[in-house]
Amino acid sequence: MSTLAALARLRAVRSGTAQPLATVRHCHLSEHPMVFIPLRLAGEAAAPLAAMVGTDPGHPRLLVVPQPRDRDLRFAFAAELAEIVLPYIEGLQKTTETVERRGAEPYERCLDAPQLIVPNQGAIAFTGLLGRSTRFRRAEGPYAVHPSVPLLGRWLTFLAQRAQYPGSVMLQAATAALSLHWATGQSMLEDANLASLVSWIDPPAGMSGADAAREAEDPLIWPPAGPATDPVFDAEVLVPAIRAYEETLSERAAARVGEAVRSQLEPTWRLVWRAIGLLRSLPAATSTAARWEADRAAFTGFAAQLAEGGPPQPRHDSAVAAASRLARMERAQASYDAQRAYDDPLVMAAYRLTGEAFTGTVVATDPEHTEGEGRGRKLRPLLTVSTTDPVRLATGARLGTPERRGQQAEVVEIDGGRVTLKIVKGMGRGKAATPGAVPEVGERVCYAALTDEYQPPASLPAPEETPWTHGGPPPEHVPADDDPEEEWS
Repeated sequence: MSTLAALARLRAVRSGTAQPLATVRHCHLSEHPMVFIPLRLAGEAAAPLAAMVGTDPGHPRLLVVPQPRDRDLRFAFAAELAEIVLPYIEGLQKTTETVERRGAEPYERCLDAPQLIVPNQGAIAFTGLLGRSTRFRRAEGPYAVHPSVPLLGRWLTFLAQRAQYPGSVMLQAATAALSLHWATGQSMLEDANLASLVSWIDPPAGMSGADAAREAEDPLIWPPAGPATDPVFDAEVLVPAIRAYEETLSERAAARVGEAVRSQLEPTWRLVWRAIGLLRSLPAATSTAARWEADRAAFTGFAAQLAEGGPPQPRHDSAVAAASRLARMERAQASYDAQRAYDDPLVMAAYRLTGEAFTGTVVATDPEHTEGEGRGRKLRPLLTVSTTDPVRLATGARLGTPERRGQQAEVVEIDGGRVTLKIVKGMGRGKAATPGAVPEVGERVCYAALTDEYQPPASLPAPEETPWTHGGPPPEHVPADDDPEEEWS
């Protein structure tokens, strides 16, 4: 937690209302997101109990498994879920745009991508488990399932994996999105309670956020947002209803289970749409469009992989695949941090407090300064910034600036409250700097040790060249009858 976030939490405690951590919205919101609220049976890792899903706040679809330990009922639930989710996903693949690329062939990219919004991080983890438990299933042979079930599993796995990438919002937890933009007067663990979190941010009229949050902790008013259910509800309501279904196998008993889980899901359904409304009240940050383009590109690529008949995602990455994924996620995290700071002065303020960034006034410039001799002479404009911020940067550190995206400066000297910088990138290629590239005396500027520039992919061996220290080359995947088997099956 940054110093600024800690201060915001203290102010929230004093005022009784959540405090802003951002001035703009740092996550893309689709015009038609799909809300997905899953529940699982207590004590079972991947046994779905029920789900509420849909794109219309006023017309949710309720899916129920009256006996979650019944294999056939579980996969019938998955087939019902596929009937809702797959048309939503496939409809977004129909409209594409041509993307031109320097040095490469143009390609078609989907104009939009799916966005599933779930209540919390637990729901994201359960979505991944549900994908894993269904993507290896088969439409033929023992324990055959509907053909849509393994396809749904592969899409859910893709979305759960994509959710691990910083800045990706194809599978978004409402609690994470809200906590990114507001600080409450409770602990981060308590922020995982969606009802309590929303109460701090948007309390009812006449109540403080703290009072509303205390009321929201009552499971009779606001049941848990899942995927786990309230133990008292399980013991007093759910277990008798499931037992009655086991004894009679009647539609009436199944409806009783359905009504029981509906009472737990409907309050969360309203909360998630309320959270979406709170997020929509913030203007979108500049960089959200670029990150959504990356999501759309990933969505397009996976859809093409499915169309070409690629195999299901493996249970575990090979050594090279795992290293490549980690490198991509690290680059995405660095880029995401820089973009948020450049887009939002309130986020940048946290870096100013730690000395990783500073804001000040330009007091001197030398736009014609050069280095080198003859043909090796290079234009390197100088500027001196007067600042009152603490500056904890080393000489030679590379800095970026939100006022001139793509420009880089190097720290030449730090003398008390004066920082001398040398512009090394983004001033133009001529003998003189491009007009406006060098800040003028009196201009207010901000520089930070954050970069969003392109980084080449990590240099890794081909999978077939994996060294023996990392298990050697991975074996070629050959479909087997026991592929669908899991510990929880």
